[in-house]
Amino acid sequence: MAQEIERKFLVLDDSFKHEAFSSYHIRQGYICSERGRTVRIRIRDNQAFITIKGPSIDGGLSRYEFEYEIPLDDAEQLMTLCEPGIIDKTRWLVKSGEHTFEVDEFHGDNAPLVMAEVELKTPSDEPKIPHFIGKEVTGDRRYYNSQLRQHPYSSWADL
Repeated sequence: MAQEIERKFLVLDDSFKHEAFSSYHIRQGYICSERGRTVRIRIRDNQAFITIKGPSIDGGLSRYEFEYEIPLDDAEQLMTLCEPGIIDKTRWLVKSGEHTFEVDEFHGDNAPLVMAEVELKTPSDEPKIPHFIGKEVTGDRRYYNSQLRQHPYSSWADL
């Protein structure tokens, strides 16, 4: 069984860009984004994936996730079947201790949101937190990509 365990954080500044060892562009849409289950199509540069996620458990810390690579042409066609609203972002990879932080710089209606997530081996795993990391938002549904698609960051009243 595939289980994703991750923590999410807001990012304080763009210093992560100077520390990143890689970056790539992501476009993703949702065929299904009901609470407790999502089916996502993601195009990452010239690769494509379909991902199925189950409900969050442990206060949003973990959930089941199954991801499979699919042909790019299929992904482009599947994107036309997605619910309205596409997530557009650049993902930066930054090493910190034994972990890699994935920093997402959102574009379009979700700009200027910048968020980082780190995948863990166990719920008690404690990553070395980089200096550019701010408030933890693990479990806050507003920051789920499937929610940002429906309620873009730029429309939030409490910015």
